[in-house]
Amino acid sequence: MMHFSCDACGKRSDQQHETRYVVRLEVHASVDESEDPADPEPDHLEQIEDLRESLDDPATIEDELYKQVRYDLCPVCRDRLLADPMARLKGVKLGFSNN
Repeated sequence: MMHFSCDACGKRSDQQHETRYVVRLEVHASVDESEDPADPEPDHLEQIEDLRESLDDPATIEDELYKQVRYDLCPVCRDRLLADPMARLKGVKLGFSNN
């Protein structure tokens, strides 16, 4: 029998009494479409080449353009994720000096 643990909190999953949740996350680069009405066909190859040239290490282009990951979550961490999927900082106040 396979054993799973929550990728967020590390808690080991009790598969007989607890549901395990799987989260799949896919992130990909968005190529802006041309807004010039005189140029209805954007040059995607040129845009990709520009992106490739802007990278420090061309070997990382695949991770920069597309990344897919999978996480196992316990019920508590699933609820936390759904309540705040972007993990925004709540209640953080900025401190400014009294100039």
